[in-house]
Amino acid sequence: MDSRSEHLLDMRPEIGQGKFHSDTGPDERFQNQTLRPIIKLQNDLIMEVFKNYIRKHKGSFYDLGLEKRLEFIENSIQRDIKFRNSLKGIIIGHFTVEEYKTYILNSSALNKRMMNMVISRIKDQVQLLENEILV
Repeated sequence: MDSRSEHLLDMRPEIGQGKFHSDTGPDERFQNQTLRPIIKLQNDLIMEVFKNYIRKHKGSFYDLGLEKRLEFIENSIQRDIKFRNSLKGIIIGHFTVEEYKTYILNSSALNKRMMNMVISRIKDQVQLLENEILV
């Protein structure tokens, strides 16, 4: 393994992933071994990127009730292709070369998993967005 891969793997947080069963599919295995740790590692950056996205949309997020905020989070990631691609880059940039080779075999399904995880993570932390002051 090259030093870049070693450094990337060493940086990732440990996540209690449980045991893999023989029927665990390759996408689920990739999700748990690669995506979850990277998304957890990148959490602070992902939240700042989302806060910036809110500011660029004139802060209308802060005028919404909780349910509408959750919809805003989901819609912004699902419908804004440039924003979604930016989030994917934040995550894919932390893949090792071997992980990237695995990823490109089924990138469409893995992208869907990746974005669903990011959406869930932001929604779970929506209270952190409550006290933002527009600059």
